[in-house]
Amino acid sequence: MSKTTVNPELFPIDLIRPHIDKVESRIRQQVRDFDPGIEPYMEYICRTNGKRIRPALAILVGGATGELSEEHHHLGMILELIHMATLVHDDIIDGATSRRKVPTANAKWGNGMAVLLGDALFSHALKLSTDFDNLELSRAISLASREVCQGEVLQTQRRFDLTVTRKDYFKIIEMKTGALFAAACQLASMISGSSQAISEAMFDYGMKLGTAYQVYDDVVDLVGSEDQIGKTLGTDLEKGKLTLPILNLLERARPEQKAKLTKRIVEQQAIDLQVIVGIAEYEGAIEEAINTASELLNEARACLTLVNASPSAEALHNITLFVDQLLKSCR
Repeated sequence: MSKTTVNPELFPIDLIRPHIDKVESRIRQQVRDFDPGIEPYMEYICRTNGKRIRPALAILVGGATGELSEEHHHLGMILELIHMATLVHDDIIDGATSRRKVPTANAKWGNGMAVLLGDALFSHALKLSTDFDNLELSRAISLASREVCQGEVLQTQRRFDLTVTRKDYFKIIEMKTGALFAAACQLASMISGSSQAISEAMFDYGMKLGTAYQVYDDVVDLVGSEDQIGKTLGTDLEKGKLTLPILNLLERARPEQKAKLTKRIVEQQAIDLQVIVGIAEYEGAIEEAINTASELLNEARACLTLVNASPSAEALHNITLFVDQLLKSCR
């Protein structure tokens, strides 16, 4: 099956570039607020730029629901710092050695130092959340942070656990990934002074988009190229994470295939990823995961019906198309 071409223009970075630059400037300023002995470490962590999806969502929802303000930039910065802290911890747990084609903090300085750096970044972000005059925003950021941490704990707790269900899986990824996407969208809408109905719709949009994006990330871990993705792949199954493609495979595999796979998972034996991918593709497990995420993206687009037409609203729509193309490029 031919792979879908991903159109990078669907990710609206040019539309929001000046605002993303402001977020980047704020992040650099926060690095300088750390003790001089810690600043070089933080600068290294913050320099490994991603697409800044969470700040982008905060800016776009702010523009789609009202006038952009400095508070939208502040929100985007805080959520990105929280996200970066979780990545530092994720890399330790997964034993990842590279992210965005540079060594991870744990690979560079060891697990102990990386844990402390992630903690420092996390706590600093929560301190910054108290700068909002509206205490409800600070509480919501703290709640989203707690959800992310709880999701990571639950995922780690359920490693190598063959009783994990699809319901369990979606609960975990909604917490560990969806929560920050949803917070970016809901809180940006609240800062703009939107109605409760619109803010709730933006929360749902962010949650569905974030959940779909995590399914994509889980599919990429099986079939992606490290050179193209820029981070260590193939670690989920090795570390006992039962992601949606694997759950689908366990349901669809022939009895003898399932018995062999479950035995290797339970006994934590080495697993030939290429063989697993071949079986998963043959059994349609990867395709089913892609279709599930695509449906979530359809539901996310439906959440935008309460928002007036604007370039920012169109960009929110296009981001769902962008993620859908990323998913279908995995086929």
